[in-house]
Amino acid sequence: MARELLNDTEHQRYMLRIDGALVSAADYVLRDNSISFTHTFTDPKRRSQGFANEVVTFAVDDVEQNTTHRVVPMCWYVGQWFDQHPERAGLLTR
Repeated sequence: MARELLNDTEHQRYMLRIDGALVSAADYVLRDNSISFTHTFTDPKRRSQGFANEVVTFAVDDVEQNTTHRVVPMCWYVGQWFDQHPERAGLLTR
């Protein structure tokens, strides 16, 4: 089973693909010094398996390691992710 996490910058979407099929994604919009996560999606047949968490964790890690952007969690799932990871709250205000 081939797993691929990637940032599709052309479509402004972090994605998890398994065997080439899109399983989960987090859409975003870049503005000035912020990245707004606007929508998170998981294939309905693959929900409750932690895939959205995996994509959001990958996205937040990428933002933290490779940019100076501030995160704006417009999507309820990303907001909940930050509630569950208070140690990462610095990304919301830096």
